Amino acid sequence: MRGIDERSGALFSYVDLEARVPAGHPLRAIREMANAALGDLSGEFAALYTPLGRPSIPPEKLLRALLLQAFYSIRSERQLMERLEFDLLFRWFVGLGVDEAVWDHSTFSKNRDRLLAGEVAGKFLAAVLAQPRVSRLLSSDHFSVDGTMIEAWASLKSFRRQGGGEPPSGGSGGGGRNEEADFRGEKRSNATHASTTDPDAKLYRKGRGQEAKLCFLGHALMENRSGLFVDARLTRVSGHAERLAALDMIGPRAERPVAVTLGADKAYDTADFVMELREINVTPHVAQNTSGRASAIDGRTTRHGGYDVSQRVRKRIEEGFGWVKTVAGLRKTRHRGLEKVGWAFTFAVAAYNLVRLPKLLAGASP
Repeated sequence: MRGIDERSGALFSYVDLEARVPAGHPLRAIREMANAALGDLSGEFAALYTPLGRPSIPPEKLLRALLLQAFYSIRSERQLMERLEFDLLFRWFVGLGVDEAVWDHSTFSKNRDRLLAGEVAGKFLAAVLAQPRVSRLLSSDHFSVDGTMIEAWASLKSFRRQGGGEPPSGGSGGGGRNEEADFRGEKRSNATHASTTDPDAKLYRKGRGQEAKLCFLGHALMENRSGLFVDARLTRVSGHAERLAALDMIGPRAERPVAVTLGADKAYDTADFVMELREINVTPHVAQNTSGRASAIDGRTTRHGGYDVSQRVRKRIEEGFGWVKTVAGLRKTRHRGLEKVGWAFTFAVAAYNLVRLPKLLAGASP
């Protein structure tokens, strides 16, 4: 019998949101781990809020909503609030009832900015990794490090000479557009110019023959057993930023009697960096750079089988960077300023770990 295309006139639904989400849905396992980490951060959240005034958006709900934004590649808080309005799966994950009102996008953004002060993104990443089931998956001896460009939310037209000098004008802007500018023949560098849109963003190019962009550098430390990120940083661009961030991240993990290994690509093959790693009891499994100079890595390191293993495993860090930049939307950041972009990068790294953990836990021995 053919069904009738007719809208139901029922005013009430007696089916709970919990029952509408299938038992095997991947978000169930992710929500369980996220809730455990958020529960561990309850004391941190309490310190960020005053006991007086109007209640804010609960930080737990706010962070769960931001996780959905990363998982489903949602471009803005405005679109995220629209999705929360009608998507029952999103409401279940965040913790909103069917009849609860969704927040205004500007209110959501304002409450999110409050969490910058407590470095909540980094603490959330650590809380996820500290869970007993997760910590068993992590290696404490072997790590890899790398960096990636995060393009800034700033146009090259905003890269103006410091001190008020203006580039040659090619016409006046109109309709809310930037003023047209002709930079032909003008030499621009980070020493003499700065972006008026995001002063923290610096001009940088990935290699010879490639275009320069206003960007930041994101750095991540990966443990080699499961390929999970255990630390993340975001810095201004410079020739030494990657190596300094690597030392900063691996330093606390080198304070143990047994030496740890650190895999990295050719950009880290410098005499100073290799020497500093050895001084803090870290074995540098850095790829040899023999283009025009002698490598700082010699047979004392390359003769061991573990060096070849590190060189193969270290490339997995690019999988995480690819997810963060394509799925989580950080190929070009939506925020301005080192602090906000760094928070977003670290939180996206935590989201990447949560996406991978259900399969890793399912495959782990009990």
